[in-house]
Amino acid sequence: MIPRVLSGWYRSAFVWIEVCLLAASIGVAAVVTSTTPKTDPADLRQEILARMRTTLEQADPTHHGHAGHTAPEAPAGEQAAPKVVCGVHVYGHEPSRAATLADVRTVYGFHLCGVAEQKRHWDGAVKLVGPLIMDMTTQPPGIEVVEATADVRFVDRLREMFPDKYEELALREALPASEMADLRRRYDAAAGL
Repeated sequence: MIPRVLSGWYRSAFVWIEVCLLAASIGVAAVVTSTTPKTDPADLRQEILARMRTTLEQADPTHHGHAGHTAPEAPAGEQAAPKVVCGVHVYGHEPSRAATLADVRTVYGFHLCGVAEQKRHWDGAVKLVGPLIMDMTTQPPGIEVVEATADVRFVDRLREMFPDKYEELALREALPASEMADLRRRYDAAAGL
């Protein structure tokens, strides 16, 4: 007797192999997608703010000093130079569709830093301030501040350095009120006030 050939697609071995391969592919895609870290845009912005602030506070003030301002050195008999305390505002970053901090290559923003000498009030502190561009592809991140020269006005230099979409923000040069309040609180603590 010759066995009867089973009919119908659901009885074909090839169909079942294809179904198994499809299910496995979907499973692998789901695992890869779920393990790829994606950051909420608000969380990413906070990570960028924290990285900017930390970079500026740990950098030698001469790397982000401008307009002839230099940070004071450690007074005679003291070990460490005064702490630099910074407030930052991020205008934007490139690529703008970055999903994680590791994807961010360039940050456009503003900084206001005070050199916290002991018992020196904010109003008398050396300040480092202005729009800046941070290169996140280097370690530590590179800092480039907008500076006027003998031949180029500040506003012209800013327009050369910043993309059009950030120029007007950069011309306003201000920190949000919450960031300014936090900066002043941290400055007073670092200056021992």
